[in-house]
Amino acid sequence: LQSITIPTSVTSIGNCAFDHCSNLQSINVESNNLHFTSIDGILFTKNLETIVCFPAKHQFSQYDIPTSVTSIGNSSFSKCSNLQSITIPTSVTSIGKSAFSNCSKLQSISIPTSVTSIGNSAFSWCSNLQSIRIPTSVTSIGDSAFYECYNLQSITIPTSVTSIGDSAFSWCSKLQSITIPTSVTSIG
Repeated sequence: LQSITIPTSVTSIGNCAFDHCSNLQSINVESNNLHFTSIDGILFTKNLETIVCFPAKHQFSQYDIPTSVTSIGNSSFSKCSNLQSITIPTSVTSIGKSAFSNCSKLQSISIPTSVTSIGNSAFSWCSNLQSIRIPTSVTSIGDSAFYECYNLQSITIPTSVTSIGDSAFSWCSKLQSITIPTSVTSIG
């Protein structure tokens, strides 16, 4: 499956609807659809506030999320095999479950200070991710958030974080040191 056209009649799309569509290059939406739209083959809600799906084989290797987006949906960038870097705007407040899981070429990502939570498995299996800075706005790091990030060497956890979920840094074999602030009250 390389391309999908969503007709006017579609009113809802469930979580992980395009998961494992490893050759998907573009998603297009008929212009009269009242609930969804697409830009450059990338699926959004009609109001452009949520990015629903960035196709796994999309041609972009670098992507700047539009400033209208406030939410990165569950599994929205999951298994994007070409994506190397991504810029998240300050309009974004939440990163959904498995949002960037299995982005095997993702090397750099900047999380803005507007984000308050990092969802479960958000960056799991991002095997080329080497470092990440968590902003002071984040209060919780979800379960398996950085699970099997084999090349993760450094991470900064701010004093705003109060909880670190189950298996958050499991199998991060190159992580040499980590400083857990005194604000943390639970580690999974």
